[in-house]
Amino acid sequence: MSSSFPPPTPATTTKSNLFAAVDMGTNSFKLLIVSTDPSSGRFLALNRIKEPVLLGLDTTTATAKPTISAASIHRAISALLKFQQILHSHRLPSSNYRFVATSAVREAANQTQFLDSAREKLGHPIETLSGIEEASLIYLGVLQFYSVFHSTVLTIDIGGGSTEFTVGFKGKVLFSKSLKLGHITLTQNFIQITRMREHIQKEIENSGLIKEIKEFKIDVVIGSSGTIKAIEKAVCKGYASNVDEHVGVFEEFNKREWKFSREELKGLVERLCEEEKEMGGRGRREGFFKSRAGFILAGTILLDDIFERLEIEEMEVSGYALGEGVTTEMLGRVFQGFDLNANARWRSVVRLASRFNNKKRMRAAAICAGIAREMFEGLRKWNELHNNGENDSNKVLVRLDVGDLEYLEAACLLHNIGLCTGKKGYHKQSYRVIMNGDHLHGYNHKEVELIALLVRHHRKKFPKSNSLEGSIVECSNAFLWIFRTWNLHILLKVLNWYSVKQDTSLYPLIICSH
Repeated sequence: MSSSFPPPTPATTTKSNLFAAVDMGTNSFKLLIVSTDPSSGRFLALNRIKEPVLLGLDTTTATAKPTISAASIHRAISALLKFQQILHSHRLPSSNYRFVATSAVREAANQTQFLDSAREKLGHPIETLSGIEEASLIYLGVLQFYSVFHSTVLTIDIGGGSTEFTVGFKGKVLFSKSLKLGHITLTQNFIQITRMREHIQKEIENSGLIKEIKEFKIDVVIGSSGTIKAIEKAVCKGYASNVDEHVGVFEEFNKREWKFSREELKGLVERLCEEEKEMGGRGRREGFFKSRAGFILAGTILLDDIFERLEIEEMEVSGYALGEGVTTEMLGRVFQGFDLNANARWRSVVRLASRFNNKKRMRAAAICAGIAREMFEGLRKWNELHNNGENDSNKVLVRLDVGDLEYLEAACLLHNIGLCTGKKGYHKQSYRVIMNGDHLHGYNHKEVELIALLVRHHRKKFPKSNSLEGSIVECSNAFLWIFRTWNLHILLKVLNWYSVKQDTSLYPLIICSH
């Protein structure tokens, strides 16, 4: 389904498919560069760079508002100049990247001085996001990680200087609020845990947040950014029960689920509080949480109080946040009909393939998907070269649907997941896994069935068109033609790819020869 972004204008249209965002956070500055496919709406992160600027660490509070120190300004500008060099090395036009500042800059008494200095050095504008704008963009980023477009979602993002809350539905923000509660500011202002908790509870109650959020029927709660991701990692690795010390032994069986419960969070809080009193406890924490070790206790206590006040039982964790939200907003304004759900759909396909495949089988499946795309695009170009009307005997008289390509790529990536139970009848096992596990998010039942049937029939005898069952009969003739061609030209190479070197330069010739 397409997003509700405004149509592109000549001023915003670009020939480059590279986009970038710089998230100027209170704790660190993060650069994200993505490559996008305008036809599918999917983007791929090409580069992620993080600089621990700690913009809010040594702020002074002699005035009513905090003041960013000269040392912090120097660190920030150095990081921004480094990022700009990287952007220039990728030859990104200035219209394709944005610098966005968050809480530390938003709340600073010397905000104007800092921004003027940075703009003078960069020669590029810096946007200072309001709390509501920041929350909205985080929600947009979360939608690229999870297929929750049709769910009422509460997103929570704990930063260094503030925490953002957003309730969204179908890509639209229904409610958002930013509270001046962050893991860095709490660490700086409170030594005693009891006083920290009292302050957090008072801020939440006075904000009216609880009453406002409880007006919505929340389907899922999703957390994002560094603090919450660090909490989820600690829960997954068994930090509270010291399992993390032996995690290498169990790593194969200890795959991250990207979620945690209220009970698991409480266990982590108790363990971190105990370490405050133990000899050597902080050393263990620094070894696990590294640069976040000094602030993780405050962030965990803050999240624990949020869970209590909002009666949250479980939180899913997004790998995407503000940076992805900023790039998604740019893509939506540049590319007409940008599909807001494409990235989340494809992530669910990749996640399912990764769950059942080892690295070698995953690589083989990825090769198939890449070649299938080449063949699909080759057929399109063939039609363009012979666009002399319907009487052109060389033209393939079928409509090529971008949706067909997505289904074909998904089938290619999932075709061998049934091998986890053995080679015999693995195509049937792959079909059963896809159909019976609710693994593919963002696809309706017909689309899931279509992908499963393509996987089911990639091996052995391909059924005749008049005997095809289910949703596969609704595919275009071009799609079925490509699938048969993929079956003939690619499958044998996949089965023997361990011993036969692939020469992918020949595939365009194979496409054009048919």
